[in-house]
Amino acid sequence: MKKYLRLITSILVCQLAGVIGSFSTFSSVNTWYKTLNKPCFTPPSWVFGPAWLTLYTLMGIAAFLIWEKRKENNVKGALTIFGIQLVANTLWSIFFFGMRSPLLGLIDIIILWILIFLTTIKFMKISKQAGLLLVPYLLWVTFATALNIGILLLN
Repeated sequence: MKKYLRLITSILVCQLAGVIGSFSTFSSVNTWYKTLNKPCFTPPSWVFGPAWLTLYTLMGIAAFLIWEKRKENNVKGALTIFGIQLVANTLWSIFFFGMRSPLLGLIDIIILWILIFLTTIKFMKISKQAGLLLVPYLLWVTFATALNIGILLLN
């Protein structure tokens, strides 16, 4: 039972980061964001919700797999970097949507990408499965970085 509680906790913590970020997103997505020029490869708005819901779930499962290996020496460091990248993830929404600053968003998302990359490597050393669960997240943030750059350049 404790194992399932840890799994649920891991997923909920990641989903909470998304919920916190969504407060900034909701305030601008139907106003300011609609007025921006966007790159031709921008997906429809409805794609973002399911994509992030899935990614936060995968992140939570990955964190759980690492948490389950907590008796190993390198787990604390891996989970610390994971937590820092989760904060950077939340800050992107605050910078980009809340502060309406594609430039601050870009600075943050570059830092976020680096942190995700480092987390993936650390997770992979502890659990290949956990590391692989972060690959879609890294790919999505790579795509989101291109979108952020495009929006910055077009506006």
